[in-house]
Amino acid sequence: MLAHLVSKFPRRAVPSARRAISVQSILHGSKEAKEVGDHEIQQHSRLVARGKYLHGIEIHRVKPDSVKEYKKAAERYYTGLRDDSELRIKLSGNFEAIVGEQDTFYHVLEYENHSGLDKAWKKIPGSEHEKAHDALRPFLQSRATQLAQEFAFLPTSPPHEEGGIFELRAYQLLPGTLLEWEATWRRGIEARRKFVEPVGAWFSQVGRLHQVYHLWQYPDLQTRKEMRERAWEVDGWADTVHKTSQLARTMDSLIMIPLPFSPLK
Repeated sequence: MLAHLVSKFPRRAVPSARRAISVQSILHGSKEAKEVGDHEIQQHSRLVARGKYLHGIEIHRVKPDSVKEYKKAAERYYTGLRDDSELRIKLSGNFEAIVGEQDTFYHVLEYENHSGLDKAWKKIPGSEHEKAHDALRPFLQSRATQLAQEFAFLPTSPPHEEGGIFELRAYQLLPGTLLEWEATWRRGIEARRKFVEPVGAWFSQVGRLHQVYHLWQYPDLQTRKEMRERAWEVDGWADTVHKTSQLARTMDSLIMIPLPFSPLK
């Protein structure tokens, strides 16, 4: 996989001081790679991304005594976006964390690429959607948004069965390691797919950079434990875990449940 990704880089004349910079050095975040700049990073994103859609990952940290009110306001706001045909926004999932950072909600929105997001944002100011969004704010402690794209080998897809729990795994990568991460997971994902199919995977492009998310669904925590243990028995999985752990600064695992209006539930 890595070999054919490398072959896609266009050949072009470069100054002699940069001629010795290899793609391998870029992957590992070497000193020389950092000097190449953002242009190569953008090339990496084009190589690993599916490119068809753009996803907004919105994170709301809610005041503990305002959770019930927030849920009602969030339903009004996000279903309003979904139901407005002019915005062309789809909801990929709306969740509440129950293990991990408490009173935190994750909303994943799907836009028709960057131009679709531009069009939607132009229509929202002064509309009922802006008023509905303002109604959320009194219940929030903080909020953050990332724009992310899907990995080409893990397009977002609905779960095969309803119910259960969702696990969101978040990885803060070392700068310059996105391609190596993608290549390692592309090889290792088949070991996990023998037991559970991922719901989606994204990497950030705007907001907190070098961040990767994987979303999984399980019937319950016991099944999650058993499936993860069985994956270790498959060739290639241990190597994937070992390599990817070396590429990440931090790793988080959140157990979430879908909100009543979430399409994933």
